Amino acid sequence: MGVDEKTAVPPSKGEETSASASLNALDPEVQGWDELGTRRLLAKLDWHILPIMSIIYLLCFLDRTNIGNARLDNLEADLGLGGLQYNDCLAILFPFYIAAEIPSNMMMKRFRPSVWLTFIMVCWSAVMVGQGFVKNYAGLMATRVLLGAFEGGLFPGVNYYITQWYCRHECGFRMALFFSAATLAGAFGGILARGIAEMAGVGGLPAWAWIFILEGLLSILVSFSAYWIIHDYPATAKFLTEDERAEVKRRLRADHGHLLDDFNMKYVWQVLGDWKVYIHMLICMAGFCPIYSFSLFLPTIIKNMGYTANNAQLMSVPPYVCACFFTITASWFADRLRQRGVFLLGFQLVAVAGFAMLAATGDASVQYAGTVLAAIGIFPQIPLGLAWNSGNTGGSSLKRATAIAMQVMGGNCGGIVASYVYLSRDGPRYVRGHSILIGFVSMAFVLTLAMTAWCRRENARRDASPGFGGAAALAAGPLGLTDEQKLLERDRADRVPWFRYTV
Repeated sequence: MGVDEKTAVPPSKGEETSASASLNALDPEVQGWDELGTRRLLAKLDWHILPIMSIIYLLCFLDRTNIGNARLDNLEADLGLGGLQYNDCLAILFPFYIAAEIPSNMMMKRFRPSVWLTFIMVCWSAVMVGQGFVKNYAGLMATRVLLGAFEGGLFPGVNYYITQWYCRHECGFRMALFFSAATLAGAFGGILARGIAEMAGVGGLPAWAWIFILEGLLSILVSFSAYWIIHDYPATAKFLTEDERAEVKRRLRADHGHLLDDFNMKYVWQVLGDWKVYIHMLICMAGFCPIYSFSLFLPTIIKNMGYTANNAQLMSVPPYVCACFFTITASWFADRLRQRGVFLLGFQLVAVAGFAMLAATGDASVQYAGTVLAAIGIFPQIPLGLAWNSGNTGGSSLKRATAIAMQVMGGNCGGIVASYVYLSRDGPRYVRGHSILIGFVSMAFVLTLAMTAWCRRENARRDASPGFGGAAALAAGPLGLTDEQKLLERDRADRVPWFRYTV
């Protein structure tokens, strides 16, 4: 499956694009890199890329979901929220979050990641601090709108950014390491909220206000250093030597199959016409809906099991810790085996079991075990699904960036639904909400099963089809074509003879 794993990097000025240079770039012996050297290079990339991205996303997810912790410290009563107004404040974030995703990924392609990611981080951090000073429903709604608009570009942007450094079969594990920050944000948020609760009355502000202010200030401090820490692309990475930069670009070219990679809006239209992307959008929506429901309402659910508010904050930590472990471990194995669908199917079944335990009984210990299983089942689905979609989107990196943004857009449509899954009138058991999430995860299971079957069948058809050159074309890849044939094939993306889908 090695030749079907690909990614791309924007070519630098004056970069050699001739057929002869391409052939040399594909030959590892020309470069003299062995397996040990490659592992050391990947470790160096990991150390310089993943920590800052994980920290930024941890803070982003924390700022987006800490309203669930603030709710336990009298947010609704102090702002006079009633009826569905709290749920409205949750939901209003997502339309603006969704609207920002494709434009933001296009900005990531057009401009430097260090500039764009730093800009949106400074903006959402300032909004989070301001949210601590709101006085009513209208003020909270306004800050949530701005928070969605500025945070919307981060998640799809970083996932696209990762594909600019690593080959396709290496991206899933890295995406999981990055996304695991969301689980750590849930754990860290509960502990932090418990400590901040002791600041109630300081400066005349309630505890929920200090949750927003202090966590926003923490994000601002990190954003001030992000510009200097984020490395844009391999061609300009100062932490790499000349030989290392050349090897990273060589690996990406070889993995990419030398398909065309210019900035052209036709690639956006290609994605809009690709039915597979819409299936991944639905799978992602069915994954993000329970994740957001879980993150926004877990403290409330645990409190309704009979725990005090402070203990509920702390009891929300273990499910996230378990989810973090399984998110990273599953993606590591998925990269090693170069499989996505089968892992998704397994975790979807675990998630259904967890929500079924929550819905079926009022026993607190069984319900709490259900929250742990639900967390283990839902969080790994996102990095697995993103790696699956991005890896099977051929052609320009702009096309892949758009496909990732669309997938995350679909996912965040699930966030709108998630805001209304757990309604106060359904407490303390929330059987209806748990049942809704079982339905969403079950839909994801059916779609994942269908997509896995299609990818396997299509690969088999291409292996047997003379038009795709069969196994010979797969083995030869772009090296099996003449220069004239390469020019004709470069823009065909995943329809080229040597492309095989990851299943």
